Amino acid sequence: MRLAVLKERRPVETRVAATPETVKKLLALGITAVAVEAGAGLASGFTDAAYAGAGAEIAPDAAAALAGAAIVLKVRAPLAADEGGLDELSLIPRGALLLGVLETVGSPGRAKAYAEAGIEAASLELLPRITRAQSMDILSSQANLAGYRAVLEGAVAFDKGFPMLMTAAGTIPAANVFVMGAGVAGLQAIATARRLGGRVSATDVRPAAKEEIKSLGASFVGYEDEESKAAQTAGGYAKQLSADFYARQAEVVAAHIGKQDVVVTTALVQGRRAPTLLTAAMVGSMKAGSVVVDIAADAGGNCALTVPGEAIVTGNGVTILGYRNWPGRIPGAASALYARNLLTFLTTFWDKDAKAPMLPEDDDIVRGVMLTRGGAVVHPLLTQAA
Repeated sequence: MRLAVLKERRPVETRVAATPETVKKLLALGITAVAVEAGAGLASGFTDAAYAGAGAEIAPDAAAALAGAAIVLKVRAPLAADEGGLDELSLIPRGALLLGVLETVGSPGRAKAYAEAGIEAASLELLPRITRAQSMDILSSQANLAGYRAVLEGAVAFDKGFPMLMTAAGTIPAANVFVMGAGVAGLQAIATARRLGGRVSATDVRPAAKEEIKSLGASFVGYEDEESKAAQTAGGYAKQLSADFYARQAEVVAAHIGKQDVVVTTALVQGRRAPTLLTAAMVGSMKAGSVVVDIAADAGGNCALTVPGEAIVTGNGVTILGYRNWPGRIPGAASALYARNLLTFLTTFWDKDAKAPMLPEDDDIVRGVMLTRGGAVVHPLLTQAA
């Protein structure tokens, strides 16, 4: 049983799918060899020497790491022949189990390619929101760090202080921070902004979010009606609501935006483009020197003026940070949590006698994440598209 860990080659990806800590624990499961591609962890602060010290074999390139691998760990989907650069997909052995954030809901052709290559692919961003899956919940672990990092970068970009500063020369007031979306990233953003001394308010369409926002010491801002009471799926995600609701919500938010120094937007709807929460007019009402931090930039952005992958300054002097891959901006911690998520998944389904993962088709977690099995696309979200 050989396991391979590849260097990530997609743009702006700084994370790695295993750390020296998890390499030791993978070997303790009974995996005979963990092959780590040379340089795979450098962007996250993990040297080849550290991996070797944990018992890993350092492979000179992807082909050497993947040779004979039965399990492949990735952060992002492996590159295919038509994407330029190294064709990672062609190097993965038939029958191997591929684990990662494979992003196939928006790119169903990937699942078909995995099936044709005979790869047993599991995409862990599709984990069901159930208690058993919490410790392997990749979206939550990465969103938590994204919310934290977003506030830090917003504080750096803001041209005044975050806490109230009383000096002999006068007083600098605390920054007004508004967080849009109170999921995992938003709640961490609220907590971080509060720790930095900001005056924090937040909004979310989900009914449970109001109490969560208040429990962290922030004030709630938002429009509430009967529709908003059903704004959450059984899995805990925000639902798409009517245009009328969003218009009324926007009226309430617009009146609040002009007074804010830093706005952090975090709203995502699974499998869709991020909803526009911050219009150009709202940004236009903000003061010069204010900052918008758009965590949803990878999905198009919550701010109408966001340029994914860039930091811009608008004509009225508002800075908009639309960086991609927010967890990747804190790669050491993000990689550590991501690697533990993968380790927990493998440990949960590890057969000690066979010294191999066993993924029963009737298990809720397995059914939620498996894209392909036995050369066929099996995930219900993809079977028609594939």
